[in-house]
Amino acid sequence: MLEVQYYRTAAGACPVEEFLDSLNAKQVQKVLWVLRAVQELPRVPQQYFKKLEGRDDLWEVRAEFGGDAFRLLGFLDAGRLIILTNGFAKKTQKTPERELALAEQRKRDYLSRKK
Repeated sequence: MLEVQYYRTAAGACPVEEFLDSLNAKQVQKVLWVLRAVQELPRVPQQYFKKLEGRDDLWEVRAEFGGDAFRLLGFLDAGRLIILTNGFAKKTQKTPERELALAEQRKRDYLSRKK
């Protein structure tokens, strides 16, 4: 089982909460349901939680609702803790490079401030 936390900027902003606030109530409900599954299931199905290939320890939480696909990107810290860095509505097969770069930048920021 994993513990989920949201990345916060040095100023205290939380990009994942801001993303969730942009969704409608049913979409948020589905994303939060998937997050609970990630936290509570001993083995999370790949349809909900998957390591991104070719990326340095980036993972995605995957939620779908009514034909819309939502992704939360993050990384593992200390093995059982996932820090979610950003979220977006996925509109193409390929994850947007800017979202991947943002997740990697926030990972570096988090790790540098953690020390």
